[in-house]
Amino acid sequence: MRVGLVLGEVWNGLRRNMSVVISVILVTFVSLTFVGAAIIMQLQVQQMKTFWYDRAQVAVYLCTDYDQSATCAGTDAGEAEIAAVEEALKSDTLAPYVDDFFFVDHEQALEEFTKQFKGNPIVEITKADQLNQTFWIKLTDPDRSDIITETFSGIPGVQSVSDQRSLLDRIFLFLGVASYTAIAIAGLMLVAAMLLISTTIRLSAFSRRREIGIMRLVGASNRFIQTPFILEGIISALIGAVLASVASVSIVKFFVQGFLAKEIPFTSYITVEQSLIVPPVLILVSVLLSSIAAKIAITRYLRV
Repeated sequence: MRVGLVLGEVWNGLRRNMSVVISVILVTFVSLTFVGAAIIMQLQVQQMKTFWYDRAQVAVYLCTDYDQSATCAGTDAGEAEIAAVEEALKSDTLAPYVDDFFFVDHEQALEEFTKQFKGNPIVEITKADQLNQTFWIKLTDPDRSDIITETFSGIPGVQSVSDQRSLLDRIFLFLGVASYTAIAIAGLMLVAAMLLISTTIRLSAFSRRREIGIMRLVGASNRFIQTPFILEGIISALIGAVLASVASVSIVKFFVQGFLAKEIPFTSYITVEQSLIVPPVLILVSVLLSSIAAKIAITRYLRV
C-alpha cells in the first residue's frame, strides 16, 4: 500500500470537509472532557475515602440536662457514667478494637464550638452545659464501628453513638452520583460524535465518488479504498481527544491543586501525576470509537 498516496487522500478529505471535521473535533472534545471529568471525580472520591476513612472516628455523646431520651431523662451524665464508658473502652473486650480515644468535657466542647461558629450570634446564647460531653474513639479497623455502637447504645448516661463514616458515605454517594451523571452525558455526546464521524466519512466519500470509481476500475482493493476514510475519522477524533486530555489535566492543575488545595486544605486531593492516567484512556476511546464509526460508514457506502 502506497503510504504517500493514502496520506494525500486523507488530507484532501479533511480539507474538503473542514467545517464538518471541526464539528467532529468539538463534539469529541466536549464528550471526552466529560469522560475525563468523570474519571477525575472517581479518582478524587477514592482519594478522599482513603484519607477520611483512616481518620474517621466514632463519637459517644453523653447526656445533658436538656436531653429527654430514655437513657437521659433530663439528667447530665455524671462521673459514674463517664467512668463506666472509659472503663468499657479500656476493657479486654473493646481494647483490641480501640486504637485511641479522648474525652471532651462541657468547657472543651464550648471552646471548640466557639471556634467553629466564630462570628455567629448563636455563640452568645450557647452555654457549656448545653453541649454534649463526648468520647471520641479512633478504631484500629474503622469497619468494626458497629461494635462500639452496640456496646454503648441504650446504656445510662449515653445519649447517642455516631459513626463519622456514615456521614462521609452520604457525601461520597453524592459525588459518585455526580460522576455517573457526567459519564451518562459523555455517553450521549460520544454517540453524537460517532454519528458526526459517520456523516463526515459519507460526505467525504461522496465528494470523491469519481476517484473511488476509478480505483475500483483499476482493481484497487476495498482495504486500500477504505483506509484514507478511516484515517480521516481517527485523526478528527484524535485531535478532540488530545484537547480533552489537556483540559482534564488542566482542571487538576489549576482548579484542584491551584484553587481547592489552597482554599480548602483539610482534605487530600489528587495530583497532576495521578491525572495523567486520563489522557491514554481518552485517546484509546477516541481511536476505537472513531475507527468503528468510520469503518461502518465507508463499508455501507461502498456497498450502495
